[in-house]
Amino acid sequence: MTSFLHRSGPVSRYGTAAGTGALAVLLLVGICGSPAYTAWAASQTDPDSGVAFYLRLLAWPSWRLDADGQAGGLFAADLRAVALVVLAVALLYLLPAAQVARVPGSVSQFFSGWAAYVLAGGLAAVLAALLGPDPSLLRALQEASAGAGYGFLSGWIIGTASLGGRA
Repeated sequence: MTSFLHRSGPVSRYGTAAGTGALAVLLLVGICGSPAYTAWAASQTDPDSGVAFYLRLLAWPSWRLDADGQAGGLFAADLRAVALVVLAVALLYLLPAAQVARVPGSVSQFFSGWAAYVLAGGLAAVLAALLGPDPSLLRALQEASAGAGYGFLSGWIIGTASLGGRA
């Protein structure tokens, strides 16, 4: 007698689409949000270049190792990056597009990963603006725009990483 929890068929060597997307989120925020990358992108790229704009955009969820005198301490300084990772991972698992899509497979995995990152970027920015120092509705709306823009322009990386897993 087989258990209803047991899936028959070959076991994949790869993780789930959400799992590979989550790993990509951790790497993207960990590397491109790091103090070293952020400083490099700000100082070593040409401000009038499209490639340089994109490299600086990738540093949007910057995190720090010290609060540098910011009100609220280190948590407030890193709130946007932490919220982005948590929300992106949660949304990657909550948006199972490949399971409910009419076109199953890689197309839905790609767009599900991308959409999760756009939503996570906007929501993380709003949370950071409202829970950080000097909260205001105007600042939250401005930050939401920046966060969603970041997610839209960099979410294809997460969507592509989601292709590496099974549905």
